[in-house]
Amino acid sequence: QVHLVESGGGSAQAGGSLKVSCRASGYIFSSCGMEWYRQPPGKEREFVSSISTNESTTYADSVKGRFTISQDHGRNTVNLQMNNLKTEDSAVYYCATDVGCLYFDGDDYRRAISKYWGQGTQVTVSS
Repeated sequence: QVHLVESGGGSAQAGGSLKVSCRASGYIFSSCGMEWYRQPPGKEREFVSSISTNESTTYADSVKGRFTISQDHGRNTVNLQMNNLKTEDSAVYYCATDVGCLYFDGDDYRRAISKYWGQGTQVTVSS
């Protein structure tokens, strides 16, 4: 069974730094990309960053140059380092897999047809 568990986050002052991490299990970590999303209070969930299987990265314009996504294959973990935080970065941060992760269902390996999501972790930035 696929599990994504976020950790880190918490509170910081504007201009400060935080790191959120996501530990994955239940599928072949290297078989699909990973993504970070966030949902500010009262707003829709929005894309933050992604990292593909070949390590290419993408970022939302709002975080470009401040956030860095990385992954640790030894720990099946994807990290999001957030620097120069702004109050508008306050949100619940969610990690997600890309579509197509390879998992074993007890009989054979299958490709997932949907994303998997973590439970989210709160990031609060104060001025």
